[in-house]
Amino acid sequence: MSDGFDINEMLERFRERAEAVKRRNLPPVGGDERAMFVKQAQADYMDFAMIGDADGELVDGVLTLRIDLRSSAT
Repeated sequence: MSDGFDINEMLERFRERAEAVKRRNLPPVGGDERAMFVKQAQADYMDFAMIGDADGELVDGVLTLRIDLRSSAT
């Protein structure tokens, strides 16, 4: 798996996915369906953005992602 694997390319794909979620149009639904769609989009963005912001390391075939969840105000 590690042959040809580029951590930075993978992280860039997650950053692109996060941006795609931000640009995603809302489907023509209302009420509960709309709320569920918005909630899922928020979760997708958060997940993709967190991984996109990670520092990655591949050692002996083990991928480790380090994500700093501390507030930037500290």
